[in-house]
Amino acid sequence: MKIAVCDDCQEDAVHIKSFLVEQDARIYFDAGQLLTDVEDHAMHFDLYLLDIYMDNSISGIELAGHIRAHDSDAVICFISSSDAFYREAYDLYAVQYLLKPVREEDMALLLERVAQRAAREKEQRLGYKWRGQTGFISYSKILFIDSREHTLFIHCEDGTVQECKGKLDDLEIQVGGQIFLRCHQSFIVNMYHVDKLDGNELLLAGHNIPVSRRYFAGVKNRYREILFEEVD
Repeated sequence: MKIAVCDDCQEDAVHIKSFLVEQDARIYFDAGQLLTDVEDHAMHFDLYLLDIYMDNSISGIELAGHIRAHDSDAVICFISSSDAFYREAYDLYAVQYLLKPVREEDMALLLERVAQRAAREKEQRLGYKWRGQTGFISYSKILFIDSREHTLFIHCEDGTVQECKGKLDDLEIQVGGQIFLRCHQSFIVNMYHVDKLDGNELLLAGHNIPVSRRYFAGVKNRYREILFEEVD
């Protein structure tokens, strides 16, 4: 795991790093340098351990805001001698808030939590290849996928459409189950984005997706299951 430790107190930073001997940890004594590496050098860390109080630079809260603006999925943990900024920390979706002096058992629990989260996210991403480029899209961001002339079109909730080569039959085997469901010869839909089942169509985010007779019963049952999940 690649970890950034940002703390202007050398003693505290070294103490924290002593718990990270099996990780790829890098210490920053200056928040500005970490921010430069993230923003200008496109460096990415699996976990950011940020001290809230730093004398010669911006605060850990401000630093986290900048990191979050550049990397919306950044995993951030604040470390402080006080819990005064607890609320501000969680407003920035911090994964943890540790009080100094940090204990080894608390750090071990944090690392385990981050590793489990990374494993879940890795399992919940769809990989694609298109014109020499590769990438991943989180399942939660995908509305539906349709197929035309041996090309898959991945429609995302932000309005973008990612093309990739492939067959819908193969994709159904890969992602089909509780989240994605085949509803037509040419469509696979993320059932958690469906707003309504209207006759033989699924309505989601302004799109009308056809449901063929072959898949109708399965789609209807899964749609009702999700409705009950939301009620519960």
